[in-house]
Amino acid sequence: MKQNKSFIYVVTLVATLGGLLFGYDTAVISGAEKSIQSFLIDSQGLGSFVHGMTVSSALIGCIIGGAISGLVSSRYGRKNALIIAGVLFLLSALGSGNPEFLFFEKGVPSIGLLWIFNFYRVIGGIGVGLASAVCPMYIGEIAPADIRGKLVSLNQFAIIFGMLVVYFVNWGIADGQTIEWINEIGWRRMFLSEAIPASIFAILMFFMPETPRYLALQHKDDKALSILTRFNGLDKAKEILGDIKNSVDSSVKGKLFSYGKVVIIVGVLLSVFQQFVGINVALYYAPRIFESMGAAKDASMLQTIIMGLVNVIFTVVAILTVDKWGRKPLLITGSIGMAVGMIAISILAFQNIIGMATLVFIIIYTASFMMSWGPICWVLIAEIYPNKIRSQAIAIAVAAQWAANFFISSTYPPMMEFSSGGTYLFYGVMSVLSAIFVWKMVPETKGKTLEEMENIWKK
Repeated sequence: MKQNKSFIYVVTLVATLGGLLFGYDTAVISGAEKSIQSFLIDSQGLGSFVHGMTVSSALIGCIIGGAISGLVSSRYGRKNALIIAGVLFLLSALGSGNPEFLFFEKGVPSIGLLWIFNFYRVIGGIGVGLASAVCPMYIGEIAPADIRGKLVSLNQFAIIFGMLVVYFVNWGIADGQTIEWINEIGWRRMFLSEAIPASIFAILMFFMPETPRYLALQHKDDKALSILTRFNGLDKAKEILGDIKNSVDSSVKGKLFSYGKVVIIVGVLLSVFQQFVGINVALYYAPRIFESMGAAKDASMLQTIIMGLVNVIFTVVAILTVDKWGRKPLLITGSIGMAVGMIAISILAFQNIIGMATLVFIIIYTASFMMSWGPICWVLIAEIYPNKIRSQAIAIAVAAQWAANFFISSTYPPMMEFSSGGTYLFYGVMSVLSAIFVWKMVPETKGKTLEEMENIWKK
């Protein structure tokens, strides 16, 4: 019996709904942010610092969710960790859309209401942090070696697609409505809309299998063999289970540094470089960047949608090539493209040249990221770690990623005030350093089973 590709793809697609919710929850604030400023911040005379913290409060949850993902996925399993993430997305959607529930009078702003709104956003952030760590881990642990890169890359496609979906949902809710209606009702519907995909994800995950690697770690070999057989056929399943058992039963204990420090450092640096090249600045602040280049508000939103389409197209390029070309060539090519884009934008900024050339170089930069560091970083984080330390090590890498995200996003406005050219030059230099790091330190993992990763690090 050959691989049961249709079953593998169904399980992967359900798991990638977690990635879609990751993108949805991260971007839903973009449409509601001005209404929240009007309702909860300006109405109480609170300043821009409180506004900034409210917009980014979900990131605090993301760091917490990433940090606890190893504990949750080890104790309760990969499948149950994703169900928990789905429930957190649902609670966040319902609570953020109706923060007055039980304790407050509807439509009356107060400091207490601001706190509870941020609490619900942090809960959603914990869901994002969990999903960002466990979705690639889950897919990586069920996927056959020859298509693992493609399947884990689908998770990044789902994240970008989730962002694109919520931009259209927010636009659909606000279209043709007055500012007063959006500030009173519209922003609530934007948050509540997330309850639909969150419910679907949590329910469907109940019917998905646990990963065979996790079951083998729990000494549930019969269940692991049953699931592997559904994916690969009986003969291949027995062979894979044998390899998994060898890695689980090997003399190396499952302590974090069992395979040395380099594997942990590589994972953390992959995560940190993915953020330090400045991509979330380009995503979060895109309309503002385009406005600063002289685009009118309507044109800046259109240019943001163009960037969204570029993101989707070049993520597809990565999905189609990651298992053919390998991880390292894509990452190094992407780093060079990002460096060219950012350094060119920096030169233009230093010379106060604003126009179509800047937009072209931003598109070169984002396209280079989306065909490389966007999806491939998640692929590598899901596959470089040996079975025994995977959940702990991924938790550290993902927590580092969200911390780096928070640092880069929050330092962008003051850096821009100091020097816009210098800011973009910093991201360009980081892109160059990321290429050197991949060339020197990151192993090629194309076509290797997860069990073969142990031999790389044992050497």
